[in-house]
Amino acid sequence: MRIGMLLYPNLTQLDLTGPLAVFALIPDAKVSLIWKTKDPIACDSGFQMLPTATFDETETLDVICVPGGPGQIELMDDTETLDFLRRIAPGCQWVTSVCVGSLVLAAAGLLGGKRAACHWASLDQLALFGVTPVKDRVVQDGQTMTGAGVTSGIDFALTLVAKAVSVTLAKEIQLLLQYDPQPPFAGGSPDDSDPDTVKAVDTLIAKMIARRLAASKDAAARLP
Repeated sequence: MRIGMLLYPNLTQLDLTGPLAVFALIPDAKVSLIWKTKDPIACDSGFQMLPTATFDETETLDVICVPGGPGQIELMDDTETLDFLRRIAPGCQWVTSVCVGSLVLAAAGLLGGKRAACHWASLDQLALFGVTPVKDRVVQDGQTMTGAGVTSGIDFALTLVAKAVSVTLAKEIQLLLQYDPQPPFAGGSPDDSDPDTVKAVDTLIAKMIARRLAASKDAAARLP
């Protein structure tokens, strides 16, 4: 199985490395971190990661995955990246994303008319592209699979392994990684968080959400 994960400036590292930890345990799978060049890429946590393949070197994939992160805003208007996704997606068995990576797929015109997940703070923006927003952690629509915010990437990756390979392997990987979430607090989504916490987080990310919304509106207007 050939799996390509988009590695781009200012992405959220866990959006990429969570699913990567799962995908790397698929027997005989080849996972590539793909970008325009092989120069080091700084993620939103401050450290750098190295791409292993470029757009030009990538002719076909079985799975393409677009992680999210603040850098997603710039990708909405990045013709080279959007053209790569449009070129590679038709030959993929699975077109996937984590967090706001679904907005990049939508900007490339790959989610129109489909159901998809996204980070809760930007979920409504999918509707700008003719996509039906769904609040689930993992959403499958045909050969498209999208994960919600950040940590949902692990759930998404295990679900994809179960669908694309076998439930048995997915269970083995889940146990090997000891993926048994027991968060110290309730409140991983706005639905079960107290109002003060939701308000504080909304305030913290308000400027970024406004920038993302503007980028989404512009990208949606450019679609045919």
